[in-house]
Amino acid sequence: MPMALRATIQNHWRTIEQQLGTQFNHAFWTECEPRRSTWIACRAVIAARNQGQEESMILAIQHAYYLQARNPSEAETLSTLATEIALDVQQFEIDLFSPHTNQQLAFEIQTSRQWPISGFPSLLIEHQRRIAKLPFNYADPGSTLKTLNTLVNP
Repeated sequence: MPMALRATIQNHWRTIEQQLGTQFNHAFWTECEPRRSTWIACRAVIAARNQGQEESMILAIQHAYYLQARNPSEAETLSTLATEIALDVQQFEIDLFSPHTNQQLAFEIQTSRQWPISGFPSLLIEHQRRIAKLPFNYADPGSTLKTLNTLVNP
């Protein structure tokens, strides 16, 4: 990851800490080798989904990255997380690198490109076969709830 991007992300973390009180483990930036790619972490979520543990893997990846200074861009970290959430690790590792998982990820990326997303994070709702982007404010959910209510109860 280029140094300028590292600095930008670290500044985002500091801003979020100041505005919301969210905790981050800044040791990540000195103890890990940050990578720009999230492909392997995305594949790990799909591999965990195959075992019914998608949400558990998402949470494990977030905690590893933000709070534990562990790099979710490394297969070894992801395998350790799979162990920690009680997956069949052998099957997880097979699925992590399988062509089927790559195809599923490509499909999901292609699908997301058809949605009204201009950046990440984004919040969308599908209602009556229509997808709409919702505004969000981490400190005040009012605008999100207002838009959501308008879309669902016109």
